[in-house]
Amino acid sequence: MKLVTYQVGQKTGVGVISRDGEWVFPIRSIGPEYGTMLEAIKQMSESEKQLLEHASGQEPYSCKGAARLKEVRLLAPVPVPEQDIICLGINYMDHAEESARFRKRDFDGKRPYAVYFSKRVNRAVADREAIPAHEGLVDSLDYEAELAFILGKDARNVAPEHVREYIFGYTILNDVSARNVQNRHNQWYFGKSLEGFAPMGPCVLTADSVAYPPCLYIRSYVNGELRQSSNTDKLIFGIDHIVSELSAGMTLKAGTIISTGTPSGVGMGFDPPRFLKAGDEVVCEVEGIGRIVNVVER
Repeated sequence: MKLVTYQVGQKTGVGVISRDGEWVFPIRSIGPEYGTMLEAIKQMSESEKQLLEHASGQEPYSCKGAARLKEVRLLAPVPVPEQDIICLGINYMDHAEESARFRKRDFDGKRPYAVYFSKRVNRAVADREAIPAHEGLVDSLDYEAELAFILGKDARNVAPEHVREYIFGYTILNDVSARNVQNRHNQWYFGKSLEGFAPMGPCVLTADSVAYPPCLYIRSYVNGELRQSSNTDKLIFGIDHIVSELSAGMTLKAGTIISTGTPSGVGMGFDPPRFLKAGDEVVCEVEGIGRIVNVVER
C-alpha cells in the first residue's frame, strides 16, 4: 500500500493510492482522521491499515474526494521531518571503494562498523521540485539514490529479530551532497544539509507490502543515463543491524527517518568526476516504491 502527502488546490492531505495507480483516495474519507503523514505513521493501527488497503481496491466513485493521481501535486511524504534524518555512510562495498579512490586513500575492503551521520532537513523536496545549485558555495554537486525507512513506534533496546515490528514503511531519498563542502570540513553534516538537499518520495510504501528485509532494485539516472544500479540486498549493514545498534544507546522516536546509504555510480566515482550542473535531471528509483525526478535549478 502506498501513502502520499498531496495537494489539491490549496488543500493538503494524506491519501492512499488506488491499486491501479490511477487515483488518490483521501484517508479521512475512508475513516482515519490523520491530517499529516507523521500523525498517520505514529498512530495508525493495524485495523486502520487493513481498512485503507481494502479501500484502495475500490472504485473511485465510492470514495468522496477521490482525485486522479496525475491531477494532484505530490509533496514529499514527510514534508517537514521532526528530527534530522539519520544516514548511513559508505554502506555498499562498491561505493566504499569509489569513495576511497576519490579521496585518494587506500581501502582494505573491511567495514567492521557502520558509519552514521545526520542530515538537517528544514523541508524535504518533492518529486518534480528543483534541487538548488547553491552557486558560489558548491562546485561539486552530487546525487545519491537511497532506500529510506521510517519507524512507526519508539525503539529502545530492540533486538535484531524484532526490528521489523518497528518499521512503518519505506521511501526514496536522494542524499544530495556538496562534495567540496563535505571534504573541506572533514565531516558530512554541512555538505549534506544545505537547503533543498533532501528530495524524498514519491510515497511511503507500507512495510507489509514487501518481503522483509526488502531486497529491492535501486537505480539512478542523470539526463536519462543510468548511473547507479544495485539491490538493497547488498547493504553492508542491514535494517536489523542499524536499528538494533542505534537503539542500544538512544531512543529512536516514532517518525524517525533512516536512510540506508547509496551504491556506486555517484558523480565523484567517475574519473574524472561527473558532478551535476544546472539543468541536469536526476531520477532516483527503488523497485516497488517508484521514482522521484528532480532538476538542478538554472
